[in-house]
Amino acid sequence: MNIISTGKYPSNSLSNFAVHPFTFRGIEVASMEGFLQGLKFKNPDMQKHVFSLVGMGAKSKGKNKNWKRDYILYYQGIPIDRFSDTYQELLYEVYTTIAFESDGFQRALLASGSGELSHSIGRKKEKESILTQREFCSRLMWIRDDLKKDILQIKVSKSLPYVPDTKLEITDELF
Repeated sequence: MNIISTGKYPSNSLSNFAVHPFTFRGIEVASMEGFLQGLKFKNPDMQKHVFSLVGMGAKSKGKNKNWKRDYILYYQGIPIDRFSDTYQELLYEVYTTIAFESDGFQRALLASGSGELSHSIGRKKEKESILTQREFCSRLMWIRDDLKKDILQIKVSKSLPYVPDTKLEITDELF
């Protein structure tokens, strides 16, 4: 199934543009696109604002940020190298969080069946995108498999400072 915002359900609901509010590390996020675009902003207040955006509003807010100059993104003012394990851990943590907290996202993911997920409009190279086709689709398929086995757990990146929210089940194991 090709994930695209203009597609039919569940494809459109799995798009990063879809509205799926969730709380990530104590911060309200309106959509995955808002979160991803927000990572381009060093200022935590501006980042929180971008986290509140959805769809093209979020995408256009981050469009002109020159993160490709040094491939550094930010979470709450903390620099994160785009090519680091820390960044990959952060992506896994945020996708498991949205699946854990958003019933709509979880239903859409389970409704996607068991086949391969794709994102034909996504980029393939890490230097071109903050989320490649592989990074996006492989995470969704891993999480979908965990949901089907009823073993979804949020794995908190130990590389970034964080005080766990007590309502989440946290594991010490990473990947």
